[in-house]
Amino acid sequence: MLDIIKIRREPDVIKAGLKAKEVDCDAIVDKILELDVQVRALKTSTETKTAEKNKITKENGKLFGMKKGAEKQGKDTAEIETKIAANMAASVKIDEAIADDKAKLKELDAELLQNMLALPNMPDADLLPGGKENNEPLRYIGEKHSFDFEPKHHVDLCTDLGLIDYERGVKLAGGGNWMYTGMGARLEWALLNYFIDTHTADGYDFILPPHMLEYQCGLTAGQFPKFADEVFKIANHPTEGGTFYMLPTAEAALASVYRDEILTEADLPKKFFAYTPCFRREAGSHRADERGMVRGHQFNKVEMFQFTTPEGSDEAFEELVKKAENLVAGLGLHFRTVKLAAGDCSASMARTYDIEILIPSMNGYKEVSSVSNARDYQARRGNIKYRRADGKTDFVHTLNGSGLATSRIFPAIVEQNQRADGSIVVPEVLRKYLGGIEIIEKK
Repeated sequence: MLDIIKIRREPDVIKAGLKAKEVDCDAIVDKILELDVQVRALKTSTETKTAEKNKITKENGKLFGMKKGAEKQGKDTAEIETKIAANMAASVKIDEAIADDKAKLKELDAELLQNMLALPNMPDADLLPGGKENNEPLRYIGEKHSFDFEPKHHVDLCTDLGLIDYERGVKLAGGGNWMYTGMGARLEWALLNYFIDTHTADGYDFILPPHMLEYQCGLTAGQFPKFADEVFKIANHPTEGGTFYMLPTAEAALASVYRDEILTEADLPKKFFAYTPCFRREAGSHRADERGMVRGHQFNKVEMFQFTTPEGSDEAFEELVKKAENLVAGLGLHFRTVKLAAGDCSASMARTYDIEILIPSMNGYKEVSSVSNARDYQARRGNIKYRRADGKTDFVHTLNGSGLATSRIFPAIVEQNQRADGSIVVPEVLRKYLGGIEIIEKK
């Protein structure tokens, strides 16, 4: 969520920034400004009425004292009683007016909040405007594999070697699903162990979050309400009266770990990583070059996440990018790092770098990690603050990055490391998790 004060002071800057993201939010910004004026006017009106009521209450207190004194002296108290009655009648009317104001304020606050939640995050100023066409490849890492034979598609390699059973995956769960088997299951688990060991060595805390989340988690992460239809919802969750869903990424869980809490400056940065399967309703297109496990309804991912101070935000972003790059480089694979244009960043992110791996059969690069900085956007939605050394509170910054998703790393390993006889060379860093196996061959 954006800062209402910034919207109030610089509406044109907000509009221009969001247009760089290829989102026209002028009408929403104007509506927010209109509602903000009404809300503030109503709050002022309520405060004025409350002050008036307090004044009457104070005056009546004095009148009751005067009445008591007059009664002791045997004097007539009719005039005082008339004044008290008039004040009490006025107080009742003020109470009714305040109640009306509060009811109206509740409606306006709810409408204002819905409009605030509809605004995407502002892109960082150094991002190019527009969409994918303006993404900037920053660097290429690792050598491209050259083949002196006709390389195979990962689907054919995985089928021949008994690594993936695509047909039975579909039989079990429908299209967009697959089933790891034998050495394929072991290779997948080796990748996850490699990621986990690396993050642990770097001082990140390991978290295994719930896979079923409440609606507020998606709201805090910035995925809801806009993308609420892109997740698998749980129809018969045991907790009644709420909306629950299967997490599309561990980011949705990690962003809410400290929701409605105040950390201390000494606590930051908080560095986490989580392993989860991820569940997506949209499994991508049915293009021929995306057959196999490049896109699916369920895939495994290790996710990195940081809570930082605003001052530490940029350094944390560079750290996460370097960690994602090192994971792919450690596997000996060729990839590139791409700075996304404003319009290609997700709605909740201020900046994103994608780590894109070469998959030869697709004749191109596919994202295996998105490292993003949400700045204070998610923290405002989740009310996540920290207390500075001077005692003042401020919103934290949140950052996330895949570290890594396996559903594209796996085919990249298979295709980039294939040999003429159809076998696959196991990346050296994974061999210790496979009992020293160096080559995966057909049985």
